Amino acid sequence: MIQDLRGVTVYITGASRGIGEAIALRCARDGANIVLAARTAEPHNTLPGTIYSVAKAVEATGGRALPTVVDVRDEMQVQASVRGAVEAFGGIDVLVNCASYVRLTGTADTTMKAYDLMFDVIARGTFLCTQACLPYLMSSQRPQILNICPPLSLRRRWLTPHIPYTAAKYSVSLFVLGMAAELATSGVAVTGLWPKTLIATSAMNVVLGDEMKLRRCRKPAIMADAAYELLTSARDDYKGKLLLDEDILRESGICDFASYRVDPDVAESDLIPDGYVD
Repeated sequence: MIQDLRGVTVYITGASRGIGEAIALRCARDGANIVLAARTAEPHNTLPGTIYSVAKAVEATGGRALPTVVDVRDEMQVQASVRGAVEAFGGIDVLVNCASYVRLTGTADTTMKAYDLMFDVIARGTFLCTQACLPYLMSSQRPQILNICPPLSLRRRWLTPHIPYTAAKYSVSLFVLGMAAELATSGVAVTGLWPKTLIATSAMNVVLGDEMKLRRCRKPAIMADAAYELLTSARDDYKGKLLLDEDILRESGICDFASYRVDPDVAESDLIPDGYVD
């Protein structure tokens, strides 16, 4: 551990629910400044959470919150959001790129609207937010970029069923590898993090559509705890790597993962592996 996140400003995209929300709340426990960047200002018909409900939870947990309505595809909105974060907290120390859009469809069944949305939110959004935050990250004493993206596997089982989504997510993984090298001399650490098992988020509920399968998932808290370990670690060997949540926690000394299971009666061996985990 190098230090906690007290007073550190963390800009999180996709922070209105799921993994983004969990990371926000974990960082808030240290007293961090949390910038919640997401589109959800009003309650969704089927998905819970807004940036304002998460902001209340952040402040109740001990952090300072800045909810900011932003579509990560829109350059002007992103730039305005970043400027607002800097005005409120004096800078940006950490960027967590968590915003995503999932459509697990193949070539024939993927509409161009869905294709564009995946690449615009996942790939363009990550690049745009990174570019907008970069000048402030480079002025920070502990600059870090954490992308929620998978390890790179070229096995056909990951490429064949839903290549548009895979290609969009792999773009973000490539950003980790490329930007880590590009920004190494400036001191900005870039890392990728991915869950070893499926995570029970509201979005995953829509994708799975099966209550029995959700019971075989882990809670978003495991990704939040792994992200926290990365953001407070002094280990240089994490930089530029595409890492798994469970591996990070094991290396930090955590070996009992029972508390992360949605259903404690489900055995670890029965949990559903996440995509791209060979």
